[in-house]
Amino acid sequence: MKTLLVIGYVWPEPKSSAAGSRMMQLLNGFQQAGYQIHYASPAEFSAHAEDLSDYGITSSSIELNSSSFDQFLLEQKPAAVMFDRFMMEEQFGWRVEKHCPDALRILDTEDLHCLRHARHQACKAGASIQKTLNISNEFLYSDLAKREIASILRCDLSLMISEAEMRLLTERFNVPSEIIHYIPFFRPIPNDSLWLDFEERQHFVSIGNFRHEPNWNAVRYLKENIWPAIRKKLPDAELHVYGAYPPKKATQLHNEKQGFLVKGWAEDAYEVVSNARVLLAPLRFGAGLKGKLVDAAECGTPAVTSSIGAEGMYQNHIPVLIEDTADAFAECAVSLYQDQQRWKTLQNECLPMIKERFDEAQHIQEFLNRLADQEQNLSQYRLTNFTGAMLRHHSMKSTQYMAQWIEAKNKL
Repeated sequence: MKTLLVIGYVWPEPKSSAAGSRMMQLLNGFQQAGYQIHYASPAEFSAHAEDLSDYGITSSSIELNSSSFDQFLLEQKPAAVMFDRFMMEEQFGWRVEKHCPDALRILDTEDLHCLRHARHQACKAGASIQKTLNISNEFLYSDLAKREIASILRCDLSLMISEAEMRLLTERFNVPSEIIHYIPFFRPIPNDSLWLDFEERQHFVSIGNFRHEPNWNAVRYLKENIWPAIRKKLPDAELHVYGAYPPKKATQLHNEKQGFLVKGWAEDAYEVVSNARVLLAPLRFGAGLKGKLVDAAECGTPAVTSSIGAEGMYQNHIPVLIEDTADAFAECAVSLYQDQQRWKTLQNECLPMIKERFDEAQHIQEFLNRLADQEQNLSQYRLTNFTGAMLRHHSMKSTQYMAQWIEAKNKL
């Protein structure tokens, strides 16, 4: 059986973040493609991390800037290596190139870090959400972008979670479409007969890992700019704020008199989203797809979000309201919370949206087909990606020498 080595930036935590959930989906997809998976990471193991052995996946801890990884590679002899985010490709890619030159090199971008960073900088500079959405080259063409795009070009295939980001890569960075593949979150078709009705639900909900800066920014934006207007018109309403790893500065926002309740970790995210009447996601910057909005649709929970939150998410069926100013966002939230007919209209869009955009069977089959094609025609794909070969020749050398220098320094 062929082996896939996954070099993880972190250990997967599907209950903590959409990134962790997506990683588990990808691992399942590779298993369906016939791969035996070995997951390795230099990160410290977390108490919330998934037990990969339950899924027939072996795991190892590895070291940064250590030649011990070279021997590890020779023992594993992987047919394919997937780097979890471009930082892992930068760190370990040259070693894979040296010791396993015929292995298929795959990059899971998660989301485009350079895009998220650029939008964050634009937001801090006072740009509107629309200007942040349509980011200018002034913010986009950063050193981080140069690193990330170089990593994408060095790999044989990069997995993209957002079609909007694929367009940005091909149109703004001239990345060949042949080396990128769209694979979003995917879900089994939910049973809508289990969804609670309008009258059975109460309160608003917000959810997202607090370590993810766009989520933390959104919580503060809710607290300072949106929730007071909602609470003024709905004095008995509550906002329940959930998310993994809440810092003290987040829990200090908890205020029962204001109905702003910071709940922290949610053992079952689907349960808390299913019981809420409306999900609020006023994201002001970010990239990729928003797992919280996919979860909301899966639970039949209408939402209010921003243009940033909605980017790449919807096509013909839209189970959310989209507003980009605090006042308009609050007004929509109040209206949706009170208007049963409008709420039901949006809920009826949830199931068709999941089927249209995130159908598990469709995306896994497309992924399996792409993997098979990439494996069978790897030499030809590499011949057509001269820029990637050039980057591996030059930039990998600098990364290699830096890693060897750090290793030598650590031995002193």
